[in-house]
Amino acid sequence: MKVLVPVKRVIDYNVKARVKPDQSGVDLANVKMSMNPFCEIAVEEAVRLKEKGVATEVVIVSIGPAQAQETIRTALAMGGDRGILIQSDSDVEPLAVAKLLKAVADEEKPNLILMGKQAIDGDNNAVGQMLSQLLGWPQATFASKLDVAADKATVTREVDGGLQTIEVALPAVVTADLRLNEPRYASLPNIMKAKKKEIATKTAGDYGVDVAPRLKVLKVTEPPKRSAGVKVENAAELVAKLKSEAGVL
Repeated sequence: MKVLVPVKRVIDYNVKARVKPDQSGVDLANVKMSMNPFCEIAVEEAVRLKEKGVATEVVIVSIGPAQAQETIRTALAMGGDRGILIQSDSDVEPLAVAKLLKAVADEEKPNLILMGKQAIDGDNNAVGQMLSQLLGWPQATFASKLDVAADKATVTREVDGGLQTIEVALPAVVTADLRLNEPRYASLPNIMKAKKKEIATKTAGDYGVDVAPRLKVLKVTEPPKRSAGVKVENAAELVAKLKSEAGVL
């Protein structure tokens, strides 16, 4: 069984994002970049499926600049078998990403596409659902547990009311939530081995997909800074401040 895992290169989650002076976007200059945490969880789950003997090959795919090869190498060091980089120097919107992944899926013929539910930069949470529709495959989103056997997958997913367990026929699209697993650290020997693994480089034009943006960013601003909190002596003083100062009562 072949598993396709899309991964995204984003600002490291430990780094505080800065807005460009002209408010045209987020400043990426000299900023540490790493694999999106949700994508990392998806890679870990795919590798675990391979270790169980369920999956035979884990293919990593990324859409982004040439530096995204580093992100693919990280996934290969975790246990992926080979990588595909669809090189693009512009920010590709979710619909275009889904179309590109569909083209890769049509070419690779995976039994399962396992991906992060969202990226921490845009927080769109849309590609998995769009890809499922384009492929005509069943989907299971926000997976916190995954069991794959034969031609079906049993997924426990997080919903507002608690946990929901569903069964989908393969091939399918599954998006990973934070509680699906704890990603491993790549060992030094595996990092060295990953340098020798194959990464095919392609472009959106190779797949005949138009990645021209359909949205225009007007302005990006930082959230307002929180004001310092104050201590009150009793409930009456709290109510008085909520009425007179906060104006919420």
